[in-house]
Amino acid sequence: MQFGVFSIGDITPDPTTGRVPTEHERITSMVAIAKKAEEVGLDVFAMGQHHNPPFVAPANPPILMAHLAAQTSRIQLSTATTLITTTDPVRIAEDYAYAQHLAEGRIDLTLGRGNTGPVYPWFGKDIRAGIPLAVENYALLHRLWRETDVDWSGRFRTPLQGFTSTPRPLDEVPPFVWHGSIRSPEIAEQAAYYGDGFFHNNIFWNKEHTGRMIELYRSRYAHYGHGTEEQAIVGLGGQVFMRHNSQDAVREFRPYFDRAPVYGGGPSLEDFSAQTPLTVGTPEQVIERTLSFREYAGDYQRQLFLIDHAGLPLKTVLEQIDMLGEEVVPVLRREVAARAPVGTPEAPTHESLTRRRREGLDPVPGGGRADAA
Repeated sequence: MQFGVFSIGDITPDPTTGRVPTEHERITSMVAIAKKAEEVGLDVFAMGQHHNPPFVAPANPPILMAHLAAQTSRIQLSTATTLITTTDPVRIAEDYAYAQHLAEGRIDLTLGRGNTGPVYPWFGKDIRAGIPLAVENYALLHRLWRETDVDWSGRFRTPLQGFTSTPRPLDEVPPFVWHGSIRSPEIAEQAAYYGDGFFHNNIFWNKEHTGRMIELYRSRYAHYGHGTEEQAIVGLGGQVFMRHNSQDAVREFRPYFDRAPVYGGGPSLEDFSAQTPLTVGTPEQVIERTLSFREYAGDYQRQLFLIDHAGLPLKTVLEQIDMLGEEVVPVLRREVAARAPVGTPEAPTHESLTRRRREGLDPVPGGGRADAA
């Protein structure tokens, strides 16, 4: 299993000091977080995509990905969201393939529709067409990464005639795609249809809802002949805040929780922690809670933690990453490896995808594998 952290790049006042970081500070903090994540041995750093305040998460994530690729050597660079609805699929095909070359293959992406309604008209789109946009745009992106001289006609963009996206994906192997959704079964169906991964960023949802979404994806993955339900590729979100004394963790994190733009003023910290994956406590409590996710998600491939939101200062965030890398993830790796049944798939990497392509095992949209087509 891969373990990592993700950032949505929010600019939020620190509720304990009132200080608001500058855009420059917040942008450079994301770089520092990614480098620290690699330093302590985490597997993935992922970033959101936003076009509006109060966020500085990149409007074009491949820019940050390329920058990070030059300053790291091992960590996988991903997105917490690539906006498939408001970003033209031709630009996605070109930009992410270019970043993939610069990163020597250490690139994948999570497609999503986003949660900011005004973005749609800014890019000439209608939020009411969010699902059809996601379906059609990915159908085109999928072809652009696998075919040359593409002829295309659809509902949402101008037609293409004999178009070849450049550069071609590294080794002719496209970046792995996770389809991210919190509540839309259509997106779980889309992930299953293509044999791609499904990422349920369940940071605001109870385990019953998350379990139903993952069960749907797994069953449809098997329906399309890509493998068994247990071989489907699943990722989960999560949130943690740790201190070596659980009471210290709760006391320190509470003001950040209570005033966070995304959930401040809603359920109490205790209620929210009981209903969602948020874990505020000791490293041991985080380990125990994270291991419990497999009770409703099955044996899955990627676990990402939101670590730097709600105005937390960079020093605190880096301390959290140190604790993850030194005390939490090594134990999780051992426990996951010991509990996973034989045959549980590993998280996809460029190397594993290249090997799968060489062996003729690429999934065929809507049914089976390339060697059976």
